[in-house]
Amino acid sequence: MFYLLDIIGTMAFALSGALTAMNKRLDPFGILIIAFVTAVGGGTLRDVLIGKTPVGWMLNLNYVYVIFIGYILAILFRKRFDKLRKSLFLFDTIGLGVFTLIGLEKGISIGLHPIICTALGTMTACFGGVIRDILCNEIPVIFRKEIYATICILGGIVFFMLKKGNFPDELIQLVTSLVIIIVRLLVVKFNWSLPTFDLKLK
Repeated sequence: MFYLLDIIGTMAFALSGALTAMNKRLDPFGILIIAFVTAVGGGTLRDVLIGKTPVGWMLNLNYVYVIFIGYILAILFRKRFDKLRKSLFLFDTIGLGVFTLIGLEKGISIGLHPIICTALGTMTACFGGVIRDILCNEIPVIFRKEIYATICILGGIVFFMLKKGNFPDELIQLVTSLVIIIVRLLVVKFNWSLPTFDLKLK
């Protein structure tokens, strides 16, 4: 199940990256690069920080194949995705939930503190999007008032609360991912946001 979630998250973020790149009117090679860094950027940074090298996608070409398939699907069905305005958001939300869980599990597997595991989960989920937004000349979502990384932290809290309750791992993984996805959907639906600060110099 863990590996399947990883593949689903990779596909979701690859699609999200490709669709963002097409909205920026990049050429096919640019779209592929954005899809790739969106899918593996957070996981790559995580693996480097915990000393797990070569990083995951370099040891398993299935990730590369999945990213390429996502890239092809995004191009082939771009008009359909364009008509479905919520598709990019949906893929991004799925990736957010799945990749947070993966980062949490990676931290636990090497015995890190729950706070550090939560940071790794947030980083895994968010930093591919950060790289994507920077390359597409956008202010990254996590640096704006939109609630994004905070949801990953909430997912980490839910995860470790369930761990203390000795629930089955499969149930913990499912509930954690669903909490992140559902909260993200609610945030956008009801336009919840964090406060911003205006410190313009006079």
